[in-house]
Amino acid sequence: MNFSHKWRFFRSGGFDQVRLDTAADLKALGELDPKLWAALSCPVDNLEFDARTLQLIDTDGDGHIRVPEIIAATNWAVALLKNPEDLLYGHAVLPLDAINDGTNEGAIVLASARHILQNIGKSGELVISIEDTADLSKIYASTQFNGDGIIPADSADKADVQQVIGEIMQCTGSELDRSGQPGISEQKIEQFFTEARAYSGWWQIAEKNAQAILPLGESTEAAKKLLDRLHAKIDDYFTRCQIAQYDQRAAESLNPALTEYQTLTKVDLSAHSGHIAALPLATIAANKPLPLESGINPAWFDAITEFKTIIVEPVLGNQTTLSYKQWRQLCELFSAHQSWLETKQGVLVESLGIKRVREILGGGYQQKLLQLIEQDKSLTSTLDAIYSVEKLIRLHRDLFRLLNNFVSFRDFYTAQYKAIFQAGSLYLDGRTCDFCLRVSDINKHSSMANLSGIYLAYCECQRKGGNEKINIVAAFTDGDADNLMIGRNGIFYDRNNQDWDATIVKIIEHPISVRQSFWYPFKRIGKMIGEQLEKFASAREKAVQDQAAAGISGTAQAADPSKPPSAAPFDVGKFAGIFAAIGLAIGAIGTAIASIVTGFISLTWWQMPLAILGIILAISGPSMLLAYLKLRKRNLAPLLDGSGWAVNTRAIINIPFGASLTKLATLPPGAQRSLSDPYAEKQRPWKLYLFVLALLTVIVLLWHHGAFDQLAQIFTKNTVSATGQPVEANPSTTATIIQPEAAKANGTPVAPAAETIPPPSEVLPKHSTPTPANKPVTR
Repeated sequence: MNFSHKWRFFRSGGFDQVRLDTAADLKALGELDPKLWAALSCPVDNLEFDARTLQLIDTDGDGHIRVPEIIAATNWAVALLKNPEDLLYGHAVLPLDAINDGTNEGAIVLASARHILQNIGKSGELVISIEDTADLSKIYASTQFNGDGIIPADSADKADVQQVIGEIMQCTGSELDRSGQPGISEQKIEQFFTEARAYSGWWQIAEKNAQAILPLGESTEAAKKLLDRLHAKIDDYFTRCQIAQYDQRAAESLNPALTEYQTLTKVDLSAHSGHIAALPLATIAANKPLPLESGINPAWFDAITEFKTIIVEPVLGNQTTLSYKQWRQLCELFSAHQSWLETKQGVLVESLGIKRVREILGGGYQQKLLQLIEQDKSLTSTLDAIYSVEKLIRLHRDLFRLLNNFVSFRDFYTAQYKAIFQAGSLYLDGRTCDFCLRVSDINKHSSMANLSGIYLAYCECQRKGGNEKINIVAAFTDGDADNLMIGRNGIFYDRNNQDWDATIVKIIEHPISVRQSFWYPFKRIGKMIGEQLEKFASAREKAVQDQAAAGISGTAQAADPSKPPSAAPFDVGKFAGIFAAIGLAIGAIGTAIASIVTGFISLTWWQMPLAILGIILAISGPSMLLAYLKLRKRNLAPLLDGSGWAVNTRAIINIPFGASLTKLATLPPGAQRSLSDPYAEKQRPWKLYLFVLALLTVIVLLWHHGAFDQLAQIFTKNTVSATGQPVEANPSTTATIIQPEAAKANGTPVAPAAETIPPPSEVLPKHSTPTPANKPVTR
């Protein structure tokens, strides 16, 4: 392999993607290792790309574009342009002087382009557009031959040849030529004349044995068809008569019963009624011949009359009845004809009749038609180039865009243009999802798309006032999923800016954003608490209803003593234990909360926000970390693979790029916003609540740091009298600590300063005399 070309790559989506920026890159595309291509195959449907261009590239017509077809189309377009760099600009018109007429194919394409412009009335134009080649029937309308090997009736100059072309199409069917008119090909001509010769030869056998095979001459065929139509019914008549002759008692049963005639009186009758046609041809009797003029079943009268005229009279003469022996004679007369019919050939041309078939065979029309075919094919190379012109114009406009969505995903990852697999934008739940794909089978696609790790919503879309429906899948890559649910409606705008009513029919849940994962545990806890409260309220409501029902039942029992008691009396002792257990549970919860609050208050001021932050991270951290890891692994490949692509790499949609695919609702720059809401809920005195909370917090902090103990000591000093006698303490409070200095001044022994004397009510037993306040307590 030649590695002379220096490729350039850019990294996006987690993999290296080739840059196609120059004509040299396009010329060397066949040298690029397919392992470095972003895709190996893509479907020709459900793409926002010109379907006709894809059809021209899909040379094998299998519905998929593959690497060899991309390379072949690129090499072909590069060879037919003087400056291949023109492909990079995607212009919709092709200048005639841009076609490389230095090659044989290029010269033919250029001549064909001028021929097209001439046929559509644009002679002298220097450019040709896709619209100029859109209606090929208009281009070929003015030409007698168009090089496709199919000749319509108008291709012939003479009326008799045109008639034969029409008769051939009648027998073998037609094909459409490039002008859109029905015509015949060389294969159709060969098929017709082969059948015609076989049909003529089959008739020659009958003509050689005309007396046996054609006993009635040219009318034998029609007579045989009539005989076949009546054969079963006439046989039925003679068989019934033979049974009546065998046993005369059977005659009455073989004729229709009177009850059967009575049923006919209740319906509208006609000669062609099915009820009448089912009856025998005539009345059944032993050894009775078949009447040919009267006494015939009305439903078969016309057929028997025709049978008498066409078959009976030419063979047997004028007859009013037909015996069984004569009937067998007539059947035997056509036995040789039947054998001949069983060897029939040339059925395809039978509708024309042997006379017309032999006129066509003897008129030399086969040679005349083949000459017209040859004249048409002589222009094949020139007029086939019309397709080459159309293909070149379309590749001139579309090829580079296709390369940037196949060889690389440059359009998707650079966001300069929408990728060909992006179907449009979905507006739903206050956001726009720009990453939407068309889907043919939702269930089949979702089984593969689930591996992408992307939050997906499948929607059924329908145009207002129309019956057309499409299915899309939208990727939600920013915001939250709180209001996303099956049945929600939105508006989908396709790439032509047409709006569709969209309804969510299926959701595949994955993390949407780290922000959503931060709040998710709190929302889940809130939801759980709400569900428990609902259950508790429902249980309490049911208990009240049961209690009320029991009360009503008790009142009814008191009013009617004859009825048995409906329920046992309320047992206070039974429920006392339940209430005690509930009280213990509440106390335990309160103790736990108190421990948490006490532990939190014991922290210094700078530790408190860190503790709060630690608690929040302990709750949301795992969810955020898991979401972050999953969001970094979102993969585009399963989404496209589910739509028929063969993506050649792991195309990542990371967090920043994913956020760009979904846009949240924001106020426009410079917008003015009024915060006054006339229907807002009544404002609560939050400032007062915050002040009280702050005051309580300060008090608790002061108490925790011993500020109140110091105030108590100062208060004790100020309350000592001048004689050194302390003020008698309130027995309901803790005894005053005797300070060492006051004790020395009073000559009192000093107690340990660190101990606190409990109040008398807690130390002395009942009815005991408390120790005087000025006397130290002995331990």
